[in-house]
Amino acid sequence: MANRPAPASKSERVHGSATRRSPCIKPGVRTNAGPRPNVPCVVKLSVIVPFYNVQQYAPDTLKSLGANARDDFEFILVDDCSHDETPAILARAERDLPGAVCVRHEENGGLATARNTGIDRARGEYLTFLDGDDWLAPGYYPRLVAAIEELGCDFVRTDHVQSTGRARAVHRVPHGRRNTVLRPRDAILPADRTTSVDYAYAWAGVYHRRLVDRGLLHFTDGLRTAEDRPWIWKLHREAESFAVVGLLGVFYRRGVASSLTQIGDVRQLDFIRAFDQVVEETARDPQAAELLPKAVRTYCAVMAHHLGAIERFEPAVARKLRSLSAAALKRMPQDVLAEVMDTMDAHRASRLRRLRRRPTTARAVAV
Repeated sequence: MANRPAPASKSERVHGSATRRSPCIKPGVRTNAGPRPNVPCVVKLSVIVPFYNVQQYAPDTLKSLGANARDDFEFILVDDCSHDETPAILARAERDLPGAVCVRHEENGGLATARNTGIDRARGEYLTFLDGDDWLAPGYYPRLVAAIEELGCDFVRTDHVQSTGRARAVHRVPHGRRNTVLRPRDAILPADRTTSVDYAYAWAGVYHRRLVDRGLLHFTDGLRTAEDRPWIWKLHREAESFAVVGLLGVFYRRGVASSLTQIGDVRQLDFIRAFDQVVEETARDPQAAELLPKAVRTYCAVMAHHLGAIERFEPAVARKLRSLSAAALKRMPQDVLAEVMDTMDAHRASRLRRLRRRPTTARAVAV
């Protein structure tokens, strides 16, 4: 049946191989031993919510989950080894929030690893994500499940509301056709425009369990930032069907001081690992000739963005950003890279060309 756990022979093998690349992360453990009396036997939707040091925001997040609870929904609350009051808040939620199950990491593994822990625990026919400092409109998840059940596709993508202080702004999936089932790979191009693969927010959508069974829903363990880039590209290359719906209900909190996107430390440089993976996997695709220009162009745009804001990084990290970026440019398919630079705006292209000429060691390029 569609709502039974993923077969170990496939999904566990995929996740297991990723976990072995991050041996420092110990498996998550349930904070409560014994049966799970507050979770139904038949689960329609599993909501995976990682938390890390978000004591200021977690109560609002959990309250909004309560306003979306249903007898056949489960909420997998993953504490990624928080050292503030977040664990105590989650322990109370496990008692009070219908369908809540709390899982705790013994070591901090990052957002990708925390989401994978939740995926491995999930029992729902459908899965979705939420970050521990964001929140939902009441009744959003029942409407989201109704949308994917009506469309019958592998995954559905939704718009969202960005919250920056008191300001609110609607951000829409960059795809024109709504409520229509399409092939995901047909939404990757054109290369020179913002498309569905550039809208990488994992929480802006819902996903059928068959994607877990096919090994398409797990993230690359250990990525601290840009973890959703290889993930969204994999979904669009390998899933069979998707749709976009104009459903608003996720409120994305932007500008949180503790958010990794606001911190200029070495973890930000994981975008290089993430996009190396995008380019490497896309190069093996049967349509590599058509898709690689989009992958390389996006990589270059993100790289140029970080280089343009290099003053926010610590000095040692800024130097590492330059050296790693120079080596990454030399790893890209050089013919595709040259074509992409010729079509980029002059300011960003000039910045990347100067970096491309920077001397690098053969070892750095290989890494």
